[in-house]
Amino acid sequence: MRTLPGKPIRRILKALGYLTLGGFTVLVMVFVVYLNSRPDLDIWHKVDLGAEFTAKSTVQDFNGYLAWEEKLFAQLDKKVLDYIDPEDRRRINRYHRGSFSDPERWPRNWNRTFELESQNPKMSVLLLHGMSDSPYSLQTIGQRLHRAGARVIGLRLPGHGTVPAGLVEVKWQDMAAAAKLALEYLHKTVPGKPIFIVGYSTGAALAVHYALEAIENMNLPSVKGLVLISPSIGVTGLASLAVWQARIGHLLGLDKLAWNSIGPEYDPFKYNSFAVNAGDQVYRLTLEIQKQFNQLQNTGLLKKFPPVLAFQSIVDATVSTPAVVDGLFKRLPKGNHELVLFDINRRVEIKEMLSRPPEESIAPLLSGSDLTFAVSLVTNRDAEAPQVMIRHHAAGTVEASENTIDFAWPEGIYSLSHVALPFPESDPLYGGAAAEESPGVSLGSLTPRGERNVLQVPAADLLRQRWNPFYVYLENRIVEFVGL
Repeated sequence: MRTLPGKPIRRILKALGYLTLGGFTVLVMVFVVYLNSRPDLDIWHKVDLGAEFTAKSTVQDFNGYLAWEEKLFAQLDKKVLDYIDPEDRRRINRYHRGSFSDPERWPRNWNRTFELESQNPKMSVLLLHGMSDSPYSLQTIGQRLHRAGARVIGLRLPGHGTVPAGLVEVKWQDMAAAAKLALEYLHKTVPGKPIFIVGYSTGAALAVHYALEAIENMNLPSVKGLVLISPSIGVTGLASLAVWQARIGHLLGLDKLAWNSIGPEYDPFKYNSFAVNAGDQVYRLTLEIQKQFNQLQNTGLLKKFPPVLAFQSIVDATVSTPAVVDGLFKRLPKGNHELVLFDINRRVEIKEMLSRPPEESIAPLLSGSDLTFAVSLVTNRDAEAPQVMIRHHAAGTVEASENTIDFAWPEGIYSLSHVALPFPESDPLYGGAAAEESPGVSLGSLTPRGERNVLQVPAADLLRQRWNPFYVYLENRIVEFVGL
């Protein structure tokens, strides 16, 4: 049999290599052109507020952090609110004074760090919000814990509460450093009392990171327990590649490439634009958490990890339930840990419309006897009714106990979402039909109808579930968990 000489083969391989490289280059160019064709950046996407706290700032304590925050919001007034373009002075723009999205319309500007003091506190609680959020996201839970006897701090994490541009340069280490200052402050002002952390999304990841660091560093105040809501413990590996989008943009001088999404800022307490760096920082934080677990797993020190109560929707476009289980719960030694899962609405007429039933994501959790943590599933009593029950699996058991609770799925809602869990239906900003009267914009019950691709806001964002029909159950479980 005759074979081709080596030289022609090398030529063919070389040609294929050039074709592949050329095709990849074309795809990158098309991608860059598409990203750069998005809406122009506004002042709040580009401004540099130099008073933002970083891990390298010369701030020694929590009061110093608050002083920097005061300067930061003064800069926001002078550099943004005083200089927005005439076309941006719209009735729904958080950076236009007096608009329906102006945070100052609310009784308190929840973008800023808040403290709820108590004369004789039984404990202290630190609230840590999520990426692109603000202290508003946990203020309802914080106020309930305060009424029950806790001293509460709702911390504004660096990069948040001001302008989306704050997410372009922020590092997860900056947020972790701010959390340490707040915890040290609570440790000193409420001496001898337990400290709990309630973390939402990225705030939950920061809570886990701190608890692991406190095990190794005895100089850090210890925490009694962690409450984690939609915890960003594991995110897609594509986040590690997204940062190259921003790097290409920096190389080419195309600022828009630093952004995953560029949208109108209609929400007073959450950025609607999202920087590539923000997702990258969450990814890096999750890697650091796994590194911490690896360092501690053979030392015997993990038994000091505080009890965890976590809440997670089994359908979540930001965090996967298996990632929460594998990246956190399965890494913890046996203890008083519990994962509460909110199932989809399993009524027959809704289930038939789902693109992919999520049974496979929770089946392993409910069938094994080797789990070192408890699992509670909030699910329909049957496929014909909206009423729900709690199916509880104690750690290390296969059989489940079933408890009836007085809650039901509202008409037209097929699931919760990553952003829904910490908000009650009565929330004036994100709530539903029973929402309290809002002093400004109300976003939870918007259902605009019309032709597609007409609105500035993506329909997927408007239709995303914003409030939790089972919020009262979640809140009561938290109060019980912390011992109030």
